[in-house]
Amino acid sequence: MRIRLDRSLKPLHIPRMTELSHIRNFSIVAHIDHGKSTLADRLIQQTNTVAERDMKEQMLDSMDIERERGITIKAQTVRINYTAQNGEEYVLNLIDTPGHVDFAYEVSRSMRAVEGSLLVVDSTQGVEAQTLANVYHALDADHEIVPVLNKIDLPATDCDRVAEQIEDVIGIDASEAIRVSAKTGQGITETLEAIITHLPAPKGDRDAPLKAMLVDSWYDAYLGVIVLVRIMDGYLKKGDRVRMMQNGSVHQVERIGVFRPAMTVVDGLGPGEIGFITASIKQVRDTKVGDTITLDKAPCAAPLPGFKPSVPVVFCGLFPVDSAEFEDLRDAIEKLALNDASFSYEMETSAALGFGFRCGFLGLLHLEVIRDRVEREYNIELITTAPSVIYNIYMKDGTMAPLHNPADMPDMSTVDHLEEPRIKATILVPDEYLGDVLKLCQDRRGIQMDLTYAGSRAMVVYDLPLNEVVFDFYDRLKSVTKGYASFDYQMTGYREDNLVKMSILVNDEPVDALSMMVHRDRAEMRGRAMVEKLKDLIPRHMFKIPIQAAIGGKVIARETLSAMRKDVTAKCYGGDATRKKKLLEKQKAGKKKMRQFGKVDIPQEAFISALKMDN
Repeated sequence: MRIRLDRSLKPLHIPRMTELSHIRNFSIVAHIDHGKSTLADRLIQQTNTVAERDMKEQMLDSMDIERERGITIKAQTVRINYTAQNGEEYVLNLIDTPGHVDFAYEVSRSMRAVEGSLLVVDSTQGVEAQTLANVYHALDADHEIVPVLNKIDLPATDCDRVAEQIEDVIGIDASEAIRVSAKTGQGITETLEAIITHLPAPKGDRDAPLKAMLVDSWYDAYLGVIVLVRIMDGYLKKGDRVRMMQNGSVHQVERIGVFRPAMTVVDGLGPGEIGFITASIKQVRDTKVGDTITLDKAPCAAPLPGFKPSVPVVFCGLFPVDSAEFEDLRDAIEKLALNDASFSYEMETSAALGFGFRCGFLGLLHLEVIRDRVEREYNIELITTAPSVIYNIYMKDGTMAPLHNPADMPDMSTVDHLEEPRIKATILVPDEYLGDVLKLCQDRRGIQMDLTYAGSRAMVVYDLPLNEVVFDFYDRLKSVTKGYASFDYQMTGYREDNLVKMSILVNDEPVDALSMMVHRDRAEMRGRAMVEKLKDLIPRHMFKIPIQAAIGGKVIARETLSAMRKDVTAKCYGGDATRKKKLLEKQKAGKKKMRQFGKVDIPQEAFISALKMDN
């Protein structure tokens, strides 16, 4: 999370809201592009939280990459003061959450800090796959949910149909769903009133020992670690010595405040309030997300249950194009990991690429965002290896070990069997594209579990191997449905299958960055596609280059890149033919020797392009 930092940080003396009944904590959840951030903008604007001259679109999306891609990556919080129509003053704490499946961890974490949710549904598109996923996060957290139908200013809006769809697919009463246009501001007052009347007030005891939930933490170059907290019980003020209950570390609170959305210092935070603290904490790893913060001298009896830690599902190697930039890459990755609890990394080496890092992500978009941020914010050119998932290898001696990198695959003679991760994929698609979607899922070794209809749209549920999804499944799905399908998935476990490691050899040297695990039945097709693509991508050298795909010692596909030929006979004008023959034989011997000792340079673009298999 990035924040606009007001360097003066003058204390803002907000009237103490001693009554919990005057606080509302809520999040905005929706599918991608259904208008969460725009609705947050209108709520901020309507309540004059930010001066009109400082307003801009996507006020809470502060990263450049968020603005460029038009997506929310980090959940953001803002405190709003609102005078209701009954004349009473209320404090609203809003958390704007991401919509994409790769950032579902941000959503589930934010849910635990609030009591209710605004469910935003595009009144032209209806319920999408990620709408369902985010609603389930909210229901898991026991939220009161208020449906909001957005984009009613568009000609294609059909509120009655979408309200009926919400009731059929999700099972929430949408008869009183609020109809808004976040773009024009229509219906925003009704939304604020619904937050006051329909969402519950928080519970808590101001006189009890301090119990605060650590919702998020990130590093600021000026203030050290900033910790986002939700107070459950007690009162927290400047100067208090607090203890992190998981690791027992004690810190003195130096600054306490709220986001409006710039950082604003307050005197203290009471039950039901959300704000930030700084306490000269040097390492973000000392502030574990989901931890309980309490007073050192008067601790609470038991910690809060905390959050389930995020588990990376996609792994790939990040290597600098210039090996001299390895230390710069290490610094960049460490800093990004401080701001992103769901990103993991460890060092690795590759014969082809040198030193780099094996990194874990929640999905391919998460991978792209991290890669873009390293290249943009730290000016380091990267080579990204083939994305892979974690396989379970069962050895013949009865032991089991996880396999993160296909290049580390042990000798197959010692392996009993392999298991691969499976997912339950939910796809919502218009009826006319259903056949293409079913074919795509069958081609990716999917097993159909369910097929139902919600109006004119089909909801398909498939059991798919995660390995087949991480490459380019989402791109292919968007392509065959002209962008109308929506996709969400959740991990379901592991299953044994006939998997093999496919190696790529260039000039008889294995390129470990291109090694991948494939199903034996599809290995030849994958191998042929890979070597044909590499033949076009690798530049020609002065000698012939064989490009091969192999399983163990068996070559399953081969292409040969022909040599560049210099005309060594150009200076021979007439004369005996043996002169020309002698020069050509000499050239042939030189090329043979060159092939034996020559080094093949594979450009960075070849790695990236070779991994996008299905064109």
